[in-house]
Amino acid sequence: MNYKMVLRFIGNVLLYELLLMIIPFGVALFYGDGDANSFLYTIILMLPLALGLRSIKVKDNEMYAKEGFFTVGLSWIVIAVFGALPFVISGAIPSFIDSFFETVSGFTTTGATILSEIESLPRGILFWRSFTHWIGGMGFLIFILALAPSLGANTIYLLRAESPGPNPGKIVPKLSQTAKILYIIYFLLTIVETVLLMFAGLSFYDAIIHALGTAGTGGFSNMNSSVAAFNNPASEWIITIFMMLFGVNFALFFQIIRGSIKSFFKSEELRYYLLMIGVSIVFITINILSINGGRIEESIRQSSFQVVSIITTTGYATVDFNLWPTLSKVIILILMISGAMAGSTGGGIKTTRIVVMLKAIRRGIDRILHPKRIQSVKMDGKVVDEEIISGVFLFLGAYFVITLIGIVIVSLDGFDLITTSTAVLTSISNVGPGFEMVGPTGNFSAFSPISKIVLSFCMLAGRLEIYPMLIMFSKSIWKKTY
Repeated sequence: MNYKMVLRFIGNVLLYELLLMIIPFGVALFYGDGDANSFLYTIILMLPLALGLRSIKVKDNEMYAKEGFFTVGLSWIVIAVFGALPFVISGAIPSFIDSFFETVSGFTTTGATILSEIESLPRGILFWRSFTHWIGGMGFLIFILALAPSLGANTIYLLRAESPGPNPGKIVPKLSQTAKILYIIYFLLTIVETVLLMFAGLSFYDAIIHALGTAGTGGFSNMNSSVAAFNNPASEWIITIFMMLFGVNFALFFQIIRGSIKSFFKSEELRYYLLMIGVSIVFITINILSINGGRIEESIRQSSFQVVSIITTTGYATVDFNLWPTLSKVIILILMISGAMAGSTGGGIKTTRIVVMLKAIRRGIDRILHPKRIQSVKMDGKVVDEEIISGVFLFLGAYFVITLIGIVIVSLDGFDLITTSTAVLTSISNVGPGFEMVGPTGNFSAFSPISKIVLSFCMLAGRLEIYPMLIMFSKSIWKKTY
């Protein structure tokens, strides 16, 4: 393991994090709620450490897979540790464990919170809380690659370790250009949503907060009752549409920019993604119609918002789906696990893995019935490599093993099974709300410090596609080879 190179890269990570922290510092100064110093002190603390690490001389700049995955895992822990400091210093969240949990939840775009009272917090702190979603949504290290394309390393491994999906890659020959294109699309969609929300009646501050949460599919709101607080159907529909857009693979948007609209609609994963959304909306709308007194428009709007919010793992809420019938809650649970498309800002297992798994299972059944028939798994008309199929099942195995271990540890807190299991599931899927105590109107404050650390690990593992966090526990990774 080339530790010097890893530490030098961590220095770059800290430098860009503190530069990004200047934005909420400016917001805090503008509103004058007394939280500006919390950002200033954090920046002052980070600066010498960042510069010191960046000054480390490295003989060999070559980055291999293990350095890439290890660097990604360590980087996300580091940005969460330092990102938690403004919460602690300002007194908004005095406990460092709670602040770390909140920051991990922000950067991983989970949206799980330990806060019960949000509206009274300083606006600079609330902006930073939502801004972490936007930073983490596309990938913090991808953001660095967009701004600093030449870091003296084979950074494709950083992209592979951080990208949300089984098959990340370049959409143009140069990795830095790929990163820039992704962030340009990301930025423009965020701006468009902000403007539309303002036209719908939200203030600029409220609009940007919710656009940041939508773009990162995170779900932190500056209102105690989330989007429901505005009682604004137009804003609900706008957020619904943009949540759905941010759950789409960004490479498909690039295809539209190139003028290849057919390639966009030929995506088999996109068709499955839209089918899951459509079918779920229909079933839940019918299921909750009686609860809403037969009001069809309201039932469609509520079901559409919550289905899209959960499948994209955004976690915004307009209703307490804890009160919905069992069928609706089961559908929500399935969507919570499945997640959005690969290459989007959403979490969960990802639609592409679900599709590959189902096709592989169907092929397995056909092989039993027709042993001599040669059959392959295809996506978008192309044969899926057997190594990818194997990787999908390995990922699913690791996903559920971590989930089960997490449930066992968190169960020591003594809460009911639904609360405990969905707290872990919603954390590793980066959704935010679960059921019962951690439902849309609840929070995670009652969990013990150990449980919050376990849930933070689950959030990081889910956002980083499991392996960067597991690799950190490998014995071989700690052996210095040069």
